[in-house]
Amino acid sequence: MKVSRARAIALLGSAALLPQCAGGDVIRVGSKNFTESIIIAEIYAQALENAGMRVARRLNLGSTEIALAALEHGDIDLYPEYTGTALIDVLHRAPLVDPRAVYDAVRAAFLQRYGLVWLEPSPLDDSQALATTPAIARRYGLRTLSDLAGKARLLRLATIPEFITRPDGLPGLQRVYGGFHFASVHVYDIALKYRALMTGQADIATAFSTDGAIATDRLEVLIDDRHLWPPYNVAPVVRSAALKKSPRIAAVLNRIAPAITSSAAARMNAAVENQNVDPADIAAAFLKGSP
Repeated sequence: MKVSRARAIALLGSAALLPQCAGGDVIRVGSKNFTESIIIAEIYAQALENAGMRVARRLNLGSTEIALAALEHGDIDLYPEYTGTALIDVLHRAPLVDPRAVYDAVRAAFLQRYGLVWLEPSPLDDSQALATTPAIARRYGLRTLSDLAGKARLLRLATIPEFITRPDGLPGLQRVYGGFHFASVHVYDIALKYRALMTGQADIATAFSTDGAIATDRLEVLIDDRHLWPPYNVAPVVRSAALKKSPRIAAVLNRIAPAITSSAAARMNAAVENQNVDPADIAAAFLKGSP
């Protein structure tokens, strides 16, 4: 179920979900509730710690709405966000193709509307996607989203709750491509949708392009030939008050941003999801090899 920012803020305040840390010099790093967000947040947290700053982790918060509400409410000081998600799901603007144009648009709007600062983006582009097995792709002649649009009525979709309502989810597919009325749509926990695909309970699964399961399970990612999805570069979004109090946050996180690439993220995601490596260990190893 989609949660509005106002409702999310109310929930955070009434439930005291994120108690304040003792000591005003602690930087509170949050994340959303999926592997990549947790790993990147851990990278941010450890980079700040390595620079001598005190950090408290508030990881695995929930959806975009929950994480953004926590930031607005002052329960966290920063978290990793995606430019395309901010553009479409938060600001409700039309997609843009150029990565810098998307970044510049969300940076300006977040500062003006929320008083939040976007630091430098990383090359990582974790785009929305639809994936299937090679056998199903061959059987139905699926290579692009256009191929799938008219054949969706024959196929079962495994997805997550947000995809049903997000403007860049199923509604966007139906608007841009037409069709996309699946034989059935089943909602799964974010970690279980690929299992549904691989065990024959679904024919198509929603995906993110850096998911570790894509390479591990040798899945086919269908081409977005009508360019529904904008770039989804990741960057830290930070409270202005936190930057004013600790301006070194920007220098530290901007310095490591170029090393967070799509290929690096895919490897890290796979290590956590398929080899049960702790995200903290993944982040430590990553930072040893970053500038």
